[in-house]
Amino acid sequence: MKISYLRCTGAVEVFKRELISFFTQITAYALIVVFLLLSLGFCFSFGHFMEIGDASLEFSFFRWLPWFFMFLVPAVGMRLWSDEYRNGTIELIGTMPIPTHSIIIGKYCAALAVWGVALALTFPIWIVVNYLGEPDNSLILASYLTSFLVCACFLAVTSLVSAFTRDQVVSLVVAVFLCACMTLAGYEPILRSFRTVFPDWLTEVIASATVDEHFRSGIRGHLRIHDLVWFVSIIVSCLIGTSAVLKAKRT
Repeated sequence: MKISYLRCTGAVEVFKRELISFFTQITAYALIVVFLLLSLGFCFSFGHFMEIGDASLEFSFFRWLPWFFMFLVPAVGMRLWSDEYRNGTIELIGTMPIPTHSIIIGKYCAALAVWGVALALTFPIWIVVNYLGEPDNSLILASYLTSFLVCACFLAVTSLVSAFTRDQVVSLVVAVFLCACMTLAGYEPILRSFRTVFPDWLTEVIASATVDEHFRSGIRGHLRIHDLVWFVSIIVSCLIGTSAVLKAKRT
């Protein structure tokens, strides 16, 4: 019981420390502002929100989010472990009376909270769509949940990448590349190219392993159990991989 309490309180303390660290620097605010400008700007311009009367926000707003996330989420997560290497504090992690996985969870959840705030601040579009029409708010809520899961997935990938290097720029570039691959490989033009090279069954496997395949289900109100399993599997696998990398670097 005492060990479980220590793990829980340790993760909470790390979470608080990291969250304060994020919001005492200009980077988090800048990224949130950029995200809001891009997401809401695209909704009313390229998304043609007013012209098509998109009450569900599927095509005008939510469909753009993975494209923004694959660039902006790594910008938040790139410093998770790179900063520890650069400041020489990575060695202290092994000596702290807190399990490594509690530290990982605390730091990860703090970075994820930044994106929770960013998504919550898009509420004006929800107010606008309710003022102009009668949308299915449960569908919009499911779309927000799915968008948050995409953030969590990309952030977990970035955490794993960040554990390998002390260079934030390298961490950012590699994480953006991986997140872009996970996103773009699910789009039909890319899949058509794959079908010319790979057999159909392999193309279907690739499509089922992409973010877009599971994201589309969620924003259409059909978030399935295996979609949740896919997101959770990616997140847990990357966090376990982060723990393994950190332990290997300390030995």
